[in-house]
Amino acid sequence: MKLAEPIVGWQAELAAIRRDIHAHPELAFEEIRTSDLVAQQLESWGIRVHRGLGTTGVVGIIEGKAQNGHAIGLRADMDALPMQEVNTFEHASRHPGKMHACGHDGHTAMLLAAARYLAAHRDFDGTIYLIFQPAEEGQGGAKKMIDDGLFTLFPMQAVFGMHNWPGMEAGTFGMVPGPIMASSSTFEIAIQGKGAHAAMPNLGNDPVMAAVQLAQAFQTIISRDLDPLDPAVLSVTQIHAGSADNVIPDEAEMRGTVRTFSTEALDLIEKRMAQTTELICQALNCKPRFTFSRNYPATVNHPDEAVFCAQVASDIVGAERVNKAVRPSMGAEDFAFMLQEKPGCYVWIGNGQGDHRSAGHGLGPCTLHNGSYDFNDTLLPIGATYWVELAKRWLAKAAAAG
Repeated sequence: MKLAEPIVGWQAELAAIRRDIHAHPELAFEEIRTSDLVAQQLESWGIRVHRGLGTTGVVGIIEGKAQNGHAIGLRADMDALPMQEVNTFEHASRHPGKMHACGHDGHTAMLLAAARYLAAHRDFDGTIYLIFQPAEEGQGGAKKMIDDGLFTLFPMQAVFGMHNWPGMEAGTFGMVPGPIMASSSTFEIAIQGKGAHAAMPNLGNDPVMAAVQLAQAFQTIISRDLDPLDPAVLSVTQIHAGSADNVIPDEAEMRGTVRTFSTEALDLIEKRMAQTTELICQALNCKPRFTFSRNYPATVNHPDEAVFCAQVASDIVGAERVNKAVRPSMGAEDFAFMLQEKPGCYVWIGNGQGDHRSAGHGLGPCTLHNGSYDFNDTLLPIGATYWVELAKRWLAKAAAAG
């Protein structure tokens, strides 16, 4: 691998920072300690800092040796998850019910390492914006930063993101032009029926049966209405009704999620779900209230930027360790909002199978959103070098193009 030598020498320091963040996880819009740490590190390296976008977001500004109007953004997320860590190693979470189970501690550390290097080696023209984003985990921190003026205050021409990916060989990269992660939507259906004694169902209108039939009928939307070449997932994940074995309840509630790669598929699914809900409930003499919420759009990489990122990664780790057509995930990512505003690319860096974990890790797999997860610290210099090379080469390319 062709790694930046100063960064390799900082390995122990980077791991200490990462593990400190891991031990002190903070949830969405509560990343006060983390953002303080980030800002203090950036300022110690002579980097100008702007705080407060998206409540707890931090933006570092690194200006090159000359200004030519070109600027690039590099983004890392900072928040943790509301879940219990089962690891018992020294840097395990010190806050019950909070855990860095998605590697945002590592993402933050990698971008900090790149910041340190770039601040000391300003041999580039233009500006690099370091975006430390809060609240990726379901709360839309990226959208909040944009709404607070991210791209107005910091007029970058392109923006890039990176996420560790368990299961991929450690230190490999994956990206793909077009969708790499799905949109995330949720639905809630309140079904109003008429309660009755369970031994006399003819005297009531059963909302439980309506919910059961809806759960089954929704699957035909995917299998019969949607183009089979346009992937989508519709999962009913909750049905709540009743309080006794011999009582037909007045109401039932259903909840779940929908994931798609295209807006066309999402439009069709939402429309057909609403129609199906109305007609089935009408047939069973129940009244529904259907709510569909579009939370995150699909994360769609811009083709030219995806090719560019693949070349940068290949030059660092070798072409054989870069998958330029990685299989997309039905998971969601709010970096999608940034890619709707600016050209860019979101890549995965392999986190390995979990054999990097210290003694004291949980018995579960080293997968995202798992209580046994831990970020692979060997990635820190690799990811940081990628950020450095990406930023410098993109600015050079932009300058050459005028």
